[in-house]
Amino acid sequence: MTVTLNAFNVVAARCAAEYLGMHETIEKGNLIYKIDVFLNSSIFHSWKDSIIVLQTTKSMLPLSEELKVVGLCIDAIATKACIDVSKVDWSYTYNRRKVPEENGNDLNCNGFRNRPVPKDWWVEDLCELEIDLYKRVIMNIKTKGILSHEVIGEALKAYSYRRLPGFSKGVIRSGDVIKYRSTVDAIVWLLPAEKGSVSCSFLLKLLKAAIIVDLGEMAQEQLVRRIGQQLEEASVNDLSIRAAEGEDVMYDVDTVQKIVKEFLMQDQNAEFESEDNEVQEIRRPGILTDASKLMVAKLIDAYLAEIAKDPNLPLSKFVDLAELVSCISRPSHDGLYRAIDMYLKEHPGISKSERKRICKLMDCKKLSVDACMHAVQNERLPLRVVVQVLFFEQVRATASSGSSTPDLPRGLKDLNIGSHGSSRSAATHPEEDWDAVATAEELKALKGEIAALRMSNGIGGSERNGGDSRNSVDKVAISKMKGLLKSKRIFSKIWSSKGAQGENSGSDSSGSLGSANPEEAKSTPARNRRHSVS
Repeated sequence: MTVTLNAFNVVAARCAAEYLGMHETIEKGNLIYKIDVFLNSSIFHSWKDSIIVLQTTKSMLPLSEELKVVGLCIDAIATKACIDVSKVDWSYTYNRRKVPEENGNDLNCNGFRNRPVPKDWWVEDLCELEIDLYKRVIMNIKTKGILSHEVIGEALKAYSYRRLPGFSKGVIRSGDVIKYRSTVDAIVWLLPAEKGSVSCSFLLKLLKAAIIVDLGEMAQEQLVRRIGQQLEEASVNDLSIRAAEGEDVMYDVDTVQKIVKEFLMQDQNAEFESEDNEVQEIRRPGILTDASKLMVAKLIDAYLAEIAKDPNLPLSKFVDLAELVSCISRPSHDGLYRAIDMYLKEHPGISKSERKRICKLMDCKKLSVDACMHAVQNERLPLRVVVQVLFFEQVRATASSGSSTPDLPRGLKDLNIGSHGSSRSAATHPEEDWDAVATAEELKALKGEIAALRMSNGIGGSERNGGDSRNSVDKVAISKMKGLLKSKRIFSKIWSSKGAQGENSGSDSSGSLGSANPEEAKSTPARNRRHSVS
């Protein structure tokens, strides 16, 4: 009777021979001996046969494990994955879809065989394994210490995309949650410790999957910590983590806050406990570059604009996240302005105090010309912010033309000091008037001032060589402020204190942002009391 052994039946034959006791002590050259020779001389030398045999061992557990067939298969596969790529027969191992360059081209066998073998040639083939066997193979590969952590990361990425339906879109489709949970858990556990072994985008997809399958706090915290270390690589789409079912909000903003905190913690000083149980602090230079900080700040600005579209998003979550990155200096606040405007648009019913609170996040001096043009015509902004934007745009225009800042009424200067000004200013100008949304009449006057600003820039450019630019810009600037004060609601409140400007021209007026003397502004106590432009 002739029995043909192959990769599909050899494990079953070996287990049957063991059960029947077909050892050498019974008869020389018995079946167990012949099967072991076949495994060692043929099966374990073949990459694909080793994978097939390993898959068939599952149906023969626990006997296949006791006979060490599982362990031998795993070691054979791991050893072959770690060999030098120059010894790999690419045309033999390559059984997947064609690479992009080959689409539409039928390369002959020689051209295909001569193709360079990539270091991760084996990752797709191992995706055929179930997670328990896959985990043991990857552990064996990592133990050998031959392959780089980037290759290991690529293998985990390929397995995740193959085994987790919807993973590429950051979701997990309905199915066996327990099975998916074990897969996600194993992948998180197998992640190489080295930073950059996998992309931040992949880590965020893994975090989304961990949240969906309810993996556990420890695994999620590990992912949050790793994402924070390379947050500058992420995109807004990566950060858009959907809130759990049953939540009123659309996005999981709390998790993003944790990630940003992990990013910022990289610059904090390390602490250690000395022998006498005293906590001491080690000062170390920040490991975060200015470029990475700026990238994260822009990322969060864009993320804020995205979550602002959620009508149920509480103001506190928006403000808390924005304040986390307020310590990062950035040259432009256009992205933050866009996010604030989006929030105001989607939440028209917020109170004056809430409107004031969210607008405090923005520095009007850091808005571009286009953003300023939009802001002064924005019916959603408080009057205080609209006037500030117009004022700083005028300061910028006069500075670029070499002219001095026009003398402003005392009330407008006090406005720029805001709520941190003197008690006299607060009594004269009630906060609710400035924090109210500008009326259509006021915005109409401001739109006229924008036209005047554009005209002033044109006059300055055409007459700069003629020496009359300073006078022309000054005239336009004074005209602008007078036009602004035509609004009936603020006319009396600003000019009511103008008469007191001479006798009360101390620290309040000299601390105005309209001061043209930087040394004077630097030494003014009132300026030091201001925390931010509001």
